[in-house]
Amino acid sequence: MTWRTLQKEARERHLNLLGGFHPTPADRVPVSCKTLVLLGPDEPAFWPAFTQSAEYKDNRPDAMDRWSTRVINAWAQMRGATTLFPFGGAPFLPFFSWATRTGRIHASPINFLVHDTAGLFVSFRGALALPELVDLPPSPQSPCNTCTDQPCRAACPVSALTPNGYDVPECKAYLDTPDGAGCMQTGCAVRRSCPVSERFGRLTAQSAYHMRHFNGD
Repeated sequence: MTWRTLQKEARERHLNLLGGFHPTPADRVPVSCKTLVLLGPDEPAFWPAFTQSAEYKDNRPDAMDRWSTRVINAWAQMRGATTLFPFGGAPFLPFFSWATRTGRIHASPINFLVHDTAGLFVSFRGALALPELVDLPPSPQSPCNTCTDQPCRAACPVSALTPNGYDVPECKAYLDTPDGAGCMQTGCAVRRSCPVSERFGRLTAQSAYHMRHFNGD
């Protein structure tokens, strides 16, 4: 099993390998796991595929989580792997710390995670706990290290997201106003401000979908 093979299989399922690492007992992974691989949407191919799925069309709750469970579980069964998901209720798995263990996902200046190719649009659909040791590609440095302007620091119109923390009530209150329509329709202004995010290929319709669910639709 190679990283290239896994990436090919991921993209066949409209997913992308965000990074991986070789865990220790402290990482809270299945005891059989020798390589943990984090999975995110393969943009921009993911959204058109997802919106044609049965989960999206059945109008039941948690469509994207149900799609992820179906697709990743089937892949894991083929690979003899164990699936892990960032949703499903408490106790939640430590995806934040797993992400930083990959060396490709870092804490940004506003404490959201940032990825070397997804930027602040990085998101997790699940993880594969593989029973074999997979050679991992070199990890690039955090894109924030070479981002001299760091526009994310000042991008929030109501300063709800700063290096000091995230004021979720202030954010949601703004989204419920006419001025908040820009974020609701095109995605979080802070996430969009990241230069890496701008090159990522996330479709506006997908960002709007996430914002509606975040804001309680």
